[in-house]
Amino acid sequence: MSSAPGRAPRTVAVVGGGILGLAVAREVVRRRPGTRVTVVEKEDGLARHQTGHNSGVVHAGIYYRPGSLKAELCTRGRLLLRDYCAEHGLAYEECGKLVVAVERDELARLDALERTAGQNGVPGLRRVDSAGITEIEPYGVGLAALHSPATAITDYVAVARSFAAEVRAAGGEVRTGVQVTEVRERAGAVELLLAGGERLGADHAVLCAGLHADRLAPGVGAEEVPRIIPFRGEYMLVRAEKEDRVRGLIYPVPDPRYPFLGVHFTRRVDGSLEVGPNAVLATRREGYRRRDVAWRDLRDIAGWPGFWSMARRHWRTGVTEIRGSLSSSTYMRGASRYVPSIGAADVVRGGAGVRAQAVDRDGSLVDDFRISHGDRVTAVRNAPSPAATSSLAIAEHVVDRLGW
Repeated sequence: MSSAPGRAPRTVAVVGGGILGLAVAREVVRRRPGTRVTVVEKEDGLARHQTGHNSGVVHAGIYYRPGSLKAELCTRGRLLLRDYCAEHGLAYEECGKLVVAVERDELARLDALERTAGQNGVPGLRRVDSAGITEIEPYGVGLAALHSPATAITDYVAVARSFAAEVRAAGGEVRTGVQVTEVRERAGAVELLLAGGERLGADHAVLCAGLHADRLAPGVGAEEVPRIIPFRGEYMLVRAEKEDRVRGLIYPVPDPRYPFLGVHFTRRVDGSLEVGPNAVLATRREGYRRRDVAWRDLRDIAGWPGFWSMARRHWRTGVTEIRGSLSSSTYMRGASRYVPSIGAADVVRGGAGVRAQAVDRDGSLVDDFRISHGDRVTAVRNAPSPAATSSLAIAEHVVDRLGW
């Protein structure tokens, strides 16, 4: 739908140069030709945070509560992403995933996960026994597993850059090194205040600010909840001589109390093999190293009642995660249950990512995508994994609700 004759083109500002913000911008220029789109990203390059530090997995929808936004948008998003990568010559490998139970008390959770995956229509999913595990992953062990052949891997940074190229080709602008400090609604418009004093006006703004989602949204009347608590996810990199011990992806059965999937083995499109991530409270929103500290971020964490409720509820798990962060042997003790021939001597410390975990005032960890839709501003308040998998479907969801 293009602008009416004699009327100025509609304008949309997208905050965030990760895969989600760029997917939204691409969807706007694709579905609303003539719309002037500007993407603003505070870093000097694209996909520098959650997009550029994730594991590259394309999820098939095994874990997500049937009927949730995650379940709906992951299912469609995987298909859209698969087709997009094929069309644009981007890496996309259906290497498959095993979700493995190694203890008998995990079998009931595996049963529940199988029912959930069935309700979500995960393609090709089947249950295998210990012999079936070894057939798929010769060095893997376990009592039983769910095999998802449609689970894939890709390069999300390359995908994000491809989205940006499409936006630019359609006449949109992608600006890096531009920080938004405040978003304000005006009569019939929205205004973005930029560091340095510049102001950017638009008919509509879409906030895909990731680790800073909770800081911008309240300025335009959105609720103060949820708040973002950053968790650092650290990876180990398997030495080259052991990379062939895992063919695809090997995951534990997740604990339903947490939105994290647990430490797992992940094949990357470059052929490397990672173990991780864990989940350790970060002391900075972009805290990729233990020594990274930001006092404002610490004040925000300490001043949020939901953090203390969460901490009282889950402190034992937090202590366990810290121990694994400090000791490679402790870290690998859990992972080696799935592939015993890969131990602490076979890995080196790899990279890390920071998850923008949304937490409600009562301390509950927000699991589903949470997106607020206003007259002039759409705010993505919580978009953890599988947001990258779902990015094209989330973009459809957002643009469908612009009301144009």
